[in-house]
Formats: sequence, structure tokens, C-alpha cells
Amino acid sequence: MKQLNIGNTNWQTSAVALGIMRMEALSTEDAVKALETSVDSGINYIDSADIYGMGHSEEVFGKALKESSISRDKLYIQSKGGIIVDPNRSHGSFVFGKRYDFSKQHLIDTVDGILKRMQVDYLDSFLLHRPDPLMEPEEVAEAFDELQASGKVRHFGVSNFNPQQFMLVQEAVDQRLLINQLQFSIMHTGMIDFGMHTNMQDARSVNHDGGLLEFSRRYGVTVQTWSPFQYGMFAGTFINNDKFPELNKKLQELADKYGVSKNGIATAWILRHPANMQVVIGTMNPEHIADSAKGADVKLTKQEWYDVYFAAGNDLP
Repeated sequence: MKQLNIGNTNWQTSAVALGIMRMEALSTEDAVKALETSVDSGINYIDSADIYGMGHSEEVFGKALKESSISRDKLYIQSKGGIIVDPNRSHGSFVFGKRYDFSKQHLIDTVDGILKRMQVDYLDSFLLHRPDPLMEPEEVAEAFDELQASGKVRHFGVSNFNPQQFMLVQEAVDQRLLINQLQFSIMHTGMIDFGMHTNMQDARSVNHDGGLLEFSRRYGVTVQTWSPFQYGMFAGTFINNDKFPELNKKLQELADKYGVSKNGIATAWILRHPANMQVVIGTMNPEHIADSAKGADVKLTKQEWYDVYFAAGNDLP
């Protein structure tokens, strides 16, 4: 599988990562199958969050890793924290927060909980999950220092942060923030739309995120793309969805050309962008995991990339 360097470091990993949000619904046996299929497909990066399945996803992962043929040191394991769960609104894979909390003690306790549930001694990376407007960067810095000094976390990053929020943390911590995990897919292209519609008055000209993609490229930050096959906010997948006939026709055409699935082409479309992105797939279906992973080795032409963009309902000004 195609490899990439995280954050312009020498930390080299697979271009596709496995997100385990939905692992809470699996038996240990099925979770083992998902993990082993991922590794057999070239995926060596695992993404989690302490709130996934209200912690149960990490528990299932920990048991599955122990029962699998996979050695811990062959994986890059990442988790996220900073969201306090609202149990009254949360169910299964859909977990909602009642507040965000980046206090020093909460971040340290969060990592301890993650390590216990996943049955590992350290995380390769830990991300601040969603920006807390009440965060005190000095407390984040103290937490990061303690977590790194104790050997519990090797690298750090953020998720869903705009450039100013990113820099507010970066200027306070000694560690380099290597990652920003953001929603991006063929059907969620705001990060690139506005750049092509500069100084225009249509909906796509609106800069919703402060130039995140350009910022990430300039500062060598790896964008990890979540929901790569989804449209809306967990509204569903666009793959084989009758709502998107033109897009699926184009995806199938390219899938036939390159000998992969539509999921593989959707993966290849993201990876064709020169921004050093990593695709985080969330499926637990072994067949879909393998199909999606194959897309990492497909390099679309520039015209094919644009053709998929057009098939999704976009245009050029």
C-alpha cells in the first residue's frame, strides 16, 4: 500500500487508516477478522476516540488485538479525547457530548482510560477531538508534557480545528502538532470549493474554515479525512445510493478501468490531492475494508479527478 509521512516527519504509515467507531457492535471474533483483514490489506494505522461506543469500541479492539495474530508494535494506534459524553442522547455508534473539556487532569485521565480499554502501554498519537472554547492552552501544554514524559503518548494533533484554533494550541505546546482530522470526501468538498470560487458571490465561494487545506499544506500538517464515503453529517453513504446516479456511474466507470471497487475510487480520489492526506475508513466489513484499501494504489489522472468532482454536482467558475 501507498505510504505517507505523518506531518512531514519520518513517521511513515499506510495512506489508509482503520477507524474503529463502529467496532462496538462487533463480537471479538468479528473484530479480529476486521483487524487482520486491515493488516493483510496493508493498513497499519488505527484511529479511535474515547467516546466511540461510549468506550466499548476500544474495549472490543483491546480484546481483538490480544486474540489476533497482530503484534502491537506493527500498528500505529491513535485515539482522541476531550468530549464529555451525554448518555441521555447517545446510543450505539452515535455518541453526543454535553461539553468539551481540555483541562489537564481530564486529558491525562482520558489517556489512562484509553490505554486500559485498548490494553496497550502507549498511544502513537493522541488528538484533541473538537475545539473547546473554554480551553486554556497552558493546561493542554502541561498535559501533553506529562503524557509524553511518561511514555503514554508519542505524538499529538487535533481534530476539527480551524487554523487559528490550531495555532493557539501549537504556540502553547512544545510538541509539534502533526495531524488535523477533518471531514472530507467527494460529497464534502468545502475545503477546496471556495478556493476555486474566490471573490465570487455563490454558495461555494464561502470560506467556512479559514483556509484549512492551504494552511495544512503550508505547515506540513497531515489531514486525516473522516467519513470518506459519506454525504452530509452521517446522513449515509453515497456509494450505490440512488440519490447520486451520475456520481456512481462515474465511480463505476473508473472502478472498471482500474480493477477496484467504487470505494477504492473514492479513496483514490482523496489521495490524488497533493495535500498529504490520510483516509480514515470506518467500515467493519472485511470485504469493504479490502476494497477500500486497494484504492490507495490507484493514481487517478488530473482529468479523472475533476470528472469525479463534476459528477458529484460541482462545477468550475
